[in-house]
Amino acid sequence: METNAYNQKLNCYKLNDRIIYTGFSSFKDAEECAHKKGGTLVEVGFKDGNDNPEITDEAGLIEKKLHYYVYAGDEYKFIHSSDPGFRKYADELQKIKAKMRQDAPDERYLANFEIENAEDPIIVIKNDHFESVTSRERSKYLKHARVYELGVSLPKT
Repeated sequence: METNAYNQKLNCYKLNDRIIYTGFSSFKDAEECAHKKGGTLVEVGFKDGNDNPEITDEAGLIEKKLHYYVYAGDEYKFIHSSDPGFRKYADELQKIKAKMRQDAPDERYLANFEIENAEDPIIVIKNDHFESVTSRERSKYLKHARVYELGVSLPKT
């Protein structure tokens, strides 16, 4: 089983004569995998609301040195757990949630635990207001989103 830098399972897709791995935790993580396996970096798009990858260069991940990007219209913003500011935003969300529910301090800790331990959490913002927390995998199926991930491409052997 192939894993990323956080020991999370990578996704493996077979496309024509290529094997593509996605799910890297950073651009550097993907670069290291490509170097180790003798593969090449590619941008993989999931654009049909399903888990059907295609090689693309629409988001410019390689040039921008990004490993993940979502576009679901100008009103949406997806903040990945590896993005700068995620922690601050997640902490503020927990404070708001706790205040609304008037949680006890130990319940606030448990609520924070939920976001921190969600599988590769993504905060979804619509029109500058919090909408939800989702996972990287589930973002492929939301809001007619176009999800782009950095991948490593290897020839089938």
